Amino acid sequence: MAAPWLERTELLMGSDALDRLAGAHVLVLGLGGVGSYAVEFLARAGVGHLTIVDGDVVDPTNRNRQLLALSSTHGQKKTELMESRIRDINPDLVVQAHPEFMTPEAMRALVKKESYDFALDCIDSVQPKLNFIVSALEVELPFISSMGAGGRLDPSKIQIANLEQSYNCPFAKLIRKRLAQEHKIRKGFPVVFSHELANKDALRLTDGSNFKKSYYGTSAWIPAAFGMHAASYAVRKLTGMI
Repeated sequence: MAAPWLERTELLMGSDALDRLAGAHVLVLGLGGVGSYAVEFLARAGVGHLTIVDGDVVDPTNRNRQLLALSSTHGQKKTELMESRIRDINPDLVVQAHPEFMTPEAMRALVKKESYDFALDCIDSVQPKLNFIVSALEVELPFISSMGAGGRLDPSKIQIANLEQSYNCPFAKLIRKRLAQEHKIRKGFPVVFSHELANKDALRLTDGSNFKKSYYGTSAWIPAAFGMHAASYAVRKLTGMI
């Protein structure tokens, strides 16, 4: 029988599913608007072992959309905040936190280090995302990758499909192009994307620091909904429901 706090999950999914989740090790990269909510949902679903990766700290601009961003958490490491929060949800949860930005070499080492059951790519910068995808495909690690959540308002337009089936997403288009040109990869993994056309007037260019040349204005709910879709897919995969 499941712990009392998981009683309603067990009623919905069954004890066998909860046993699988309790024994699962899931890797989540990125704890921003998508990843922070994804980790929360995985912890509340009863996943027993989580490895979380993010080298960033909370910035005031994060507060409109990121679970960990509060007026009281500015400047604090996202991994530390996330670990404390999910341990409070499930004190039995095993958490490994990596508060660092991953070089290509570090990414490959991380992906190969453990026998993860599943991974969620919630990285919002192109090159680090490519580094993860290539590394994960090399070791045949099952994963789902989040595409562009910015510039959109309608959560009903979010869906899951293979990368080559995504559309109306400039970020996904760029990832497809770079994977094909640089790594000869054209398909083979699921993504969360929105087919809502991004609001071009909400785009702002940057100086290119931190792997980003531009960013869109972002709503409070779309990144969270991306995280919900990714976590739901992971849980259903881990329990054999899809």
